[in-house]
Amino acid sequence: MTLVEVKFRLQSPITPVQLQALAEFSNTYGLRRFHIDDAGSVVRFEYDASRLRSTQVAHVLRAANIPVAEGMI
Repeated sequence: MTLVEVKFRLQSPITPVQLQALAEFSNTYGLRRFHIDDAGSVVRFEYDASRLRSTQVAHVLRAANIPVAEGMI
């Protein structure tokens, strides 16, 4: 297992419903943990790079209606 952290800028603050979705699907997709910064503008994900690529992480987030901007920071 190779753990990697990726950061995405949020286009808007995450709602409670979106936060619940993050918590529910994080382990399902091999995403190990996530953290939203205090300003609510960046979300960090730790994931297993032997199972996923950063582009797949972004795709999963967008599919769950998490407002991540294009590209990583």
